[in-house]
Order: sequence, then structure tokens, then C-alpha cells
Amino acid sequence: MKLNIKSSTFCILLAAALLNAGCKKNYTDPSRPLEDQVFSSPKGLTGVAVGLQRVYTAGRASSLYNAITADAFVTNQVTILNQGNTAEYQLFLGGGQVDGTNTIIAGLWTSSNKIIYDANLVITNAEKLGDKNFASGLIAYATIFKALALGNLATFWENVPDGTGENVGFVSRQNGYLKAIADIDKAQAAINANAMSPAFLSNIPAGIDIINTLHALKARYSLFAGNYAQALASANAVDLTKKSTFNFDAVNLNPIFETVTSTNNVYSIIDSVMGLPPSVQPDLSDKRLPFYILTQTSAPKWKVNGFFAGTTTQIPVYLPGEMILIKAEVYARQNDLANALIELNKVVTKQPANDPFGVGAGQPPLVGPFTQAQLLEQIYKQRRIELFMLGLSLEDMRRFGRANSERKRNFFPYPFRERDNNPNTPPDPVF
Repeated sequence: MKLNIKSSTFCILLAAALLNAGCKKNYTDPSRPLEDQVFSSPKGLTGVAVGLQRVYTAGRASSLYNAITADAFVTNQVTILNQGNTAEYQLFLGGGQVDGTNTIIAGLWTSSNKIIYDANLVITNAEKLGDKNFASGLIAYATIFKALALGNLATFWENVPDGTGENVGFVSRQNGYLKAIADIDKAQAAINANAMSPAFLSNIPAGIDIINTLHALKARYSLFAGNYAQALASANAVDLTKKSTFNFDAVNLNPIFETVTSTNNVYSIIDSVMGLPPSVQPDLSDKRLPFYILTQTSAPKWKVNGFFAGTTTQIPVYLPGEMILIKAEVYARQNDLANALIELNKVVTKQPANDPFGVGAGQPPLVGPFTQAQLLEQIYKQRRIELFMLGLSLEDMRRFGRANSERKRNFFPYPFRERDNNPNTPPDPVF
């Protein structure tokens, strides 16, 4: 990945340096790199780490907006309202209409690689700090965003950069997931050796439960990588009564609400059954439908709701239901159908009041017997409903072997900016 990293990181470094400087006049050599002061202090490193969350979540250019939007379009969850939104319209059309000029996929590529680069700087320099309890918090927090960035690259592209810098090579997307898992392992080792200090935790945005999020992301990417034992163990380690969220305020708005829900001018939900084919459509009495979809008499008829309903609506880093469905899928793929059905029914019967986020189907339990294939289809169905518009559906479609006709792309082409500057860029996928 060739990227003007120093230029793109400058604002974060400057902000972190100002945190250190306060109002004190400091007439130092202006040619001295900002890194010298930013990356040598806990406060400076914290400023850069908090910047990772901003790059990931803030505005239409964020990884969060781009990943959710791209996934929603190519898996038929949403439809275009205004064709003048060129990038979204190309994703709506799918196929060859999505090329390396698309600003959504180019933005996701660039922000993901930037996050990985900056997170590496935080992690490397945190390891040099004398306060190991503060350092472990920095390492764990930065690792969450690095893992999410690696996960997004591995979800949407067949190959991912094997590092940052000029003319880097590429590795398979499977190795991208393995890289994320290895980073999480290191972060977990750091906080197990030295508990995160209250001083660190009080200086980062509220919302993210670091320990549970590391377990949850390890479970997610272990499942995607096919390591079922590790996925099960990590999912079991997550406290399902706790929330882990990206939080927003009047200045930093929920990016989907800001661009989509509040305007009615970009995209909306495609239909009343989440765009799913008949075999996996939700029952109309499923209580998750009104949670995720606002049905109205005016256009658009099916409006984005759920985690994108308001200016400051929290977006989950993961849902408890995802962890339960990971367990169900692991059991099913190992042909332990009895335990798979037990876990699956925990999601099917869950009432909204019994979920930390209010996501509940409230349906009667499924009754077997089921073959392995039938049970896997039911798990896929519940993932598509439970995790609606959370950026995971394209990966699910491929993993569960759904027909290409149900989606508009399998993988994305590489942005032209990458291809024009890196001779190691792989060929674009056919579909």
C-alpha cells in the first residue's frame, strides 16, 4: 500500500502535540519532527490512538460508513434514492460498474491502511513506555482498530497488503484475518501481564469495552479463518450482558444517520423483508423488523432505523447475538447439531428486553430434526436478520455458499490509486 502516510497523519500528530504543550510557549526548532514529542509520551500516544477511532467512525469518509454502505448495497439490503450519489449508485448497480474509481471502496482502502500504519506506531512506541499499565491500555485500544481495519480489507478484497509503505507485497485475505488474530493475541497478552490503568481508560472516548471487544473480534475473525475451536473459545469468553459501542455526540454525528437517515436522499432499505430471498426471509412477526426498518406512508417507504435512527445513536462494535450465532455455526460445522440448535434458538426466541441493545426476534423455537445443511441455512438466515446492516453480510454469503445471483459483487477491484503506484497490486477479481 503506497500512501502519503506522514501527510495524512500530520493532523493527528499536531493535535496530540498540542495536548502536551497546553498554553506554554515553546520556541523549539520547527524542523524537529512532531513524532519526537508525540510518540515519546503517554499523552501524545493517547492522542494518536483516539485519532484512530475518529478515522474509523467520523463522517461519510469513515471506514464505518464505507464498510456498512458497501456491504449493504452489494448484498441487496438497501436501494439507491438519488443516482447523483455516484459511488453509492455504482455499488447499487454492482458488477463491472464498480471499478477502481469508486470513492467508497477507495476511501475504505485508504482509511484502513492509514489506521494500520498509525496503530503500529502507537503499539511500537507504547511498548517503550515505563508505565506498563498505561502502555497495555494503549496497545489493546489501538489493536482493536488495527484488527477492524485488517478485517475490512480481508472482507472486501481477495488479497491484502503485507504491510505499509511503497511497493509492498500482498497476502491472501485469509492471512489478513490471521494477522488480525495475531495482533489481538499480543494485545491480550499485554493486558494480562499488566492490567490497563484507570489513567489510560479515563482518557479515551466512552463506549468501547476493550477486553470483551478483543474476545469478540478474535471470535469473529477466527470463524472467518475457519479456526472453529478458537472461535468457540473466544465467543464463550465474551460477557453477553455488556455493550461495546461507538458513541457519538452533537459534534461527531452517527455517520449513517448524518448522511442517510436524516436526508432521505442517498439510500433506503430495499423492502420489508431486508432484501432476503424467500427461503431465508424473516417472519413478518419478527420483532427485529421494526427495530431495523421504519415503515412509513411517505417515501421512502422503508427507512433506515435501528443503530442509525438518530444523531447520537450508538453503533455496536459487535452484538451479543453475533457471539451466540458464532457458537451455533461452529457446532453446526463440526456436526454437533444438538448444541447448534440450542445456541440458534437462543437468538430465535430472544426478546428485545433481554438484549442489551434491544435486538430480539421473539419467535417460537425451531424444532428439528435438521440436517447439517438445513441447520446452517437457518444460522445464515438468523445472521442476516440479527446483524442487519452491520457490514458482515458479504462475508456470510461467501462462507455459506450462497448463489452469486443473490449479490452484486464477490470482491472489490483494487483502487486505481493503489494500482497506479504499486506494481505488486494483484489482478482485479472477475466478479
